[in-house]
Amino acid sequence: MTDRLEKLKKQQAQIKARIQSLEAGQKTRERKKDMQRKILFGAYMLQRVKEGDRVALELQAKLDGYLTRDHDRALFELPPLPKAEEGKAAEKALAETA
Repeated sequence: MTDRLEKLKKQQAQIKARIQSLEAGQKTRERKKDMQRKILFGAYMLQRVKEGDRVALELQAKLDGYLTRDHDRALFELPPLPKAEEGKAAEKALAETA
């Protein structure tokens, strides 16, 4: 009886490991899809900005209040925030998205 129990526990552990592996793979695929959506949407919006689309230009202007990290701001040719303003900008961006 204990041999059977040990065999079942071993099978259970193997099944659990397979489930975890499949779940991890699914999460990885979802992250990749999400990243691809963001890239494509960003490319679309940048193209609309180049074309002078009013709504796209307004959204781009809102990035100034949303982006707080100097590295991120530089990508959109925005000046770095003064150090005291970084916290205020982050709070403002969070309030706008809520």
